[in-house]
Amino acid sequence: MPHPLAQHLDFANHHATATPADIETLCTKVKEYGFHAAFVNACYITLAKQTGVRVGTVISFPLGQDTMIAKITAVNEAVQLGADELDVVPNIGTFLAGNTDAFAAELKEIVDSAHMPGRPIVVKFILDPGYFDALPNKKEQMQATARAIKASGADYVKIGSGMGPRGPSVEDVAIVREAVGPDMKIKVAGGIDTKAEAEACITAGAVRIGTSHAIEIVTQP
Repeated sequence: MPHPLAQHLDFANHHATATPADIETLCTKVKEYGFHAAFVNACYITLAKQTGVRVGTVISFPLGQDTMIAKITAVNEAVQLGADELDVVPNIGTFLAGNTDAFAAELKEIVDSAHMPGRPIVVKFILDPGYFDALPNKKEQMQATARAIKASGADYVKIGSGMGPRGPSVEDVAIVREAVGPDMKIKVAGGIDTKAEAEACITAGAVRIGTSHAIEIVTQP
C-alpha cells in the first residue's frame, strides 16, 4: 500500500542538468511509490507521458515575465503534448506595480487558453511568498494575489516555486487559505523535504506538495 502522504506529493525534477534517464527514473519512482504526478520541464512531457504516469510541467518558470504570447504558446504546446497539469508563474511585477487589472487579465487568458475542449487540464498559479516579505501590508497583498488567482478560474494557488527568495511556511498556507476559502485547492513547493514539514503544510490547508524529496518524505519513520 502507498504511504498515506504519497497521494499528496508531486515528484519533481526541474534541474537544468536533467537527462532523459533521470526523467525515466523519476517516473518509475512515481509508479513505485504511488505519488500523484511527475513534474518535468516541458521538453520531457512526451517522454514522461510514455511511462503512463500523470505528468505536470511548469510555464514561464521561474520568473513569470515572458510575454503573453510566449506564455500562451507554451501553455498550448504543453497541453497538446499531453500534460495533465500546468504550474504557471504569473507576472507578479505587474501586480506589485499596482496594475491589478492587467494581472487579472493575464491570469484569465492563460486559464482560458489551457482549458481546451476535451482536455481536463489542472491549472495552478504560483505565488512566491518571499516577494511579499518586505511589504508593510504583506498579508493583504498576498491575499489579494490569491483572490485574483481564484477569480481567474484556476484550480490551485501554488505557494512557492522553489526558485524564489524562500520556500512556503505554514503561516503562508494559513494566509492563503483565509483568502480563498475552504474549496480552493492549495499546493506548496520549495524546501518541503521532510515528513514533518509535509504533514504541517497539509494540516494548515495544503492538499498537494511539490518536492524533489518525495521518496525521503514517505520513507522517513
